Amino acid sequence: MKALQLAARGDPCEVVRLVEVPDVGAPRAGEVVIDVEASPVEPTDLAIIAGTYGYLPPLPHLLGAQGVGRVAAVGRDVDYVREGDRTLVPLLSNAWAERVKTDVPWLRPLPKGDVGQLSMLGIDPPTACLLLTEFVRPRAGEWVIQNAANSGVGRSVIALARARGLRTVNVVRRAEVVAELTALGGDVVLVDGPDLARRIAAATDRAPVELALDGVGGESTQRLLDAIAPYGTVAVYAGMSGEPARVSSPNLVYTSQCLRGFWVVTWLRRQTSVEKVASLYRECAAASTPYPIAGEFGLGEHAEALTVAAKFRGKAIFKPNG
Repeated sequence: MKALQLAARGDPCEVVRLVEVPDVGAPRAGEVVIDVEASPVEPTDLAIIAGTYGYLPPLPHLLGAQGVGRVAAVGRDVDYVREGDRTLVPLLSNAWAERVKTDVPWLRPLPKGDVGQLSMLGIDPPTACLLLTEFVRPRAGEWVIQNAANSGVGRSVIALARARGLRTVNVVRRAEVVAELTALGGDVVLVDGPDLARRIAAATDRAPVELALDGVGGESTQRLLDAIAPYGTVAVYAGMSGEPARVSSPNLVYTSQCLRGFWVVTWLRRQTSVEKVASLYRECAAASTPYPIAGEFGLGEHAEALTVAAKFRGKAIFKPNG
C-alpha cells in the first residue's frame, strides 16, 4: 500500500517521502476500512511536518490529517456505515495513504457532493461550529467578529452563522478577497488595521459584541479585544501570523474580558457522546461552503502539492487512489 511518510522535521519537500507500507488488512470487530478518495494538505499537516503542532507522533510516521473515502469493508458490530458509503477519514488517521482502518463509532454516510470539498469537512467546519457554541452562545440577530475570515474556518463561520441567524464582521488581511467573502454571505468584511475597532463600531451601529474569533494572533488579538464589549470573549484557535498574541493585561483587567483557547482535537478526545459528534458533523455537512482548490495530485506528486499548499491560495488535494 502506498502512503506518504514523514522522515524528519523540516522542509516539506525534503522530508516527506512516498513509501510502500503493509496493507491495513481486514477489519476486526468494530472496525471500518476506508479507501481514501481525497485528502487535503492542511495547515495542520504543515505544522506537523515543521514540528510545531500540538500532536507530534514519533518519527517516522505517516501523514494526512483528514480526508474522505468509500467504506471498503466493515467488521462485526458495525451498523453506522455500510460498504460503499462515502464517509470521513477521522482526524489524524494518516489519510495520505490508499487505505485507512479505524474504529471511530461516530462516522456516518456523507451526502452527495464534490469529493474535494467533502474531504475538508473534518477540521475547519467543526472548529467553526464549536467556536460559536462552546464559550458564548450568540442569539439570532447578534454579531460575531472574526479575523482570518478567508480561511477554511472563517468561511465555515460565515455559513454556520447565517444558518443560525447570526451576523458576522469578517476581518481579512488582503483587500482582494473582500468581494468574495461578501458574496459568500459575510455581512461586513473589513481589512485589518490599527483603526479596526472604530470601523467595526461604525459598521455594527455600536452593537455590544460578546464573541470574537482569533485565527491570526500578533497585534490582531488586541484589536479584537478592543472591538468587543466588556466581559466579552476572544476565542483563539490558530496563529496564522506566526506571532504570539499580543494583548494588554491592564485592558483585560479593566474590561473583564476573557481569552479562551480552542483545539478541535482536544474537544473530540474529551467527547463521550457518539451522537453529539455525529450531530456536529451533520450540521457541518449541511452548512458547508466551498473553499478554493488549487489542484489535485497523486501521492507521487507530493513535492508539487506541498509547494502549492504553502502558498495558501487554495487547497492542494491528494487523490491517493488516482
